[in-house]
Amino acid sequence: MYSIDFQKKKGFICDMDGVIYHGNQILPGVPEFIQWLNEEKKSYLFLTNNSGSTPRELQQKLARMGLDVPEEHFYTSALATAAFLKSQAPGCSVYALGEAGLLNALYDADITMNDIDPDYVVIGESQNYSLNTITKAINLVLGGAKLIGANSDVSAPGEESTVPACGALVAPIEMATGTKAYFCGKPNPLMMRTGLRLLKCHSEDAVMVGDRMDTDVISGLESGMSTVLVLSGISTPETMKTFSYRPSMILDGVGDIVRAAKGEV
Repeated sequence: MYSIDFQKKKGFICDMDGVIYHGNQILPGVPEFIQWLNEEKKSYLFLTNNSGSTPRELQQKLARMGLDVPEEHFYTSALATAAFLKSQAPGCSVYALGEAGLLNALYDADITMNDIDPDYVVIGESQNYSLNTITKAINLVLGGAKLIGANSDVSAPGEESTVPACGALVAPIEMATGTKAYFCGKPNPLMMRTGLRLLKCHSEDAVMVGDRMDTDVISGLESGMSTVLVLSGISTPETMKTFSYRPSMILDGVGDIVRAAKGEV
């Protein structure tokens, strides 16, 4: 591991769950971090694997917590999924299990809903996941639909406890059909390349900040970015030891980035 000169970095890609907030609680040091990004005129993007919310909803969520972050600073696995499908099969149809973020992104990409003979079955985080919907998805995949997952995260930090995420919801469909899903969110390099393009930033000048080794750190590492693992979310020093790769830096939270940039850490 080595120290990062944060002052010299031009762009920051940050995960949200476990980095910026837990549920509806802003994490310590976050207001100072966002203030520092704005004051230093850094390019930044909040990149979340959660497909449930639209960028506007995420902007409003942070506003309710007292943080003013414009809508263009958010990019989600739902947008990455819709962009991928539009590039692969323009005008295709899908059977989608997900929340407003995923459904809106698909509609905006001119993708139609179809629960009879869709081209794809698309799974995101969903409050309406049930035996009926999973049975429908399984039989559509067995009937020839291709299986897409918004992201491969199997769990996410909730306010009170850990909650199942998209990868865990896709797993029963994979097992029942013998079909492997293609996941569009982190650590898929397509999502990271889009993030860097939105930042107008080269990977060498960018930092990936996240709380997960298996999505955030690996995606930053494989994209040629410096990586910061924060211990404010799902990872601990113990879980980190199970991986064969390392982040550039390990910090308690994003507030430490500001302190490191000012030479206080």
